[in-house]
Amino acid sequence: MNVEELKTKNQDDLFYFVGSDAVASEKIIAPRYSYWKSVFRVFFRKKINIVLLALLALILIVSFVMPIFWKYDTFEYNLDTAARNLSPSAAMEYFKERDGENYNPIKWILGSGPYSNSIMYGIISSAKTSLLLAIICAAINMVVGIVVGAVWGYSKKFDSVMLVIYNIVANVPYILLISVLVYVIGSGFGSFVFALTVTGWLGIAYFFRTQVMVIRDREYSLASRCLGTPIFRMVGKNILPFLTSVIVTLLATELPSYISMEVYLSYLGVGLSAETPSLGRMISEAQNSFLSFPWAFWSPVAIASAVTIILYVLGQNLADASDPRTHM
Repeated sequence: MNVEELKTKNQDDLFYFVGSDAVASEKIIAPRYSYWKSVFRVFFRKKINIVLLALLALILIVSFVMPIFWKYDTFEYNLDTAARNLSPSAAMEYFKERDGENYNPIKWILGSGPYSNSIMYGIISSAKTSLLLAIICAAINMVVGIVVGAVWGYSKKFDSVMLVIYNIVANVPYILLISVLVYVIGSGFGSFVFALTVTGWLGIAYFFRTQVMVIRDREYSLASRCLGTPIFRMVGKNILPFLTSVIVTLLATELPSYISMEVYLSYLGVGLSAETPSLGRMISEAQNSFLSFPWAFWSPVAIASAVTIILYVLGQNLADASDPRTHM
């Protein structure tokens, strides 16, 4: 084989004709993109999120599982006046002699409160109440607020009616409205949830109204409207998918805000009933003696602050991760 034939053979091996396949020419060789997979990849890239999730999981497990085995009654030892406001070491020593074989050191590891109650058990039961209240209120207000806000921003007829309602309700102080409702319908858990959600969704709906109005007149939405697509379908397909990061951002502020609201209202004496343990009530009951018996005051304050900060930081980081611009 001469040199010319060798060159021709090598060229034949390197170059070949490609057929004109219209389908193949439209294909783009690129990795498949998954939105939520990218969200969690960006979210777990920060090691602090893993630590905070572990702490939150521990708090949730302790708050919701432990009360099943450890029953808490604020006034269980109320008649035992000698056990009131004992420091952790004094409480463990006192109840070790008092309970004998039934003594549980974990129960008194944080001392006793003004009703001879266990601060440790009280915090666990109170954290369950506060977390459950925050989850229920956030779920109700977010769902109602997002749906109503999306339709509110898309329908001009609905907009004219809702603006009147919003302007009336928004001028009434939120704390005053909740206080009046609690006094009228009672201070139980269900009543408190109703008071926080009866108008709590309105601000969320108004926020989403403005977000929807920004993107409702884009070309694809106008095309859907011309084709006669129903409003709810346009909202679900054309509007809400583009507001995922906004929804997560708002949820990041809503969840801890309800815990803060419960603590604040219970601290003022407007919150839950005395039979329902809550962090706000524990703080309120120990406020007058926090210098003399600091363990009764600072323990629930620390837990309430920790839960609020953890939820807020995790929510903000998840909101950042849900922004597609961070997925590069």
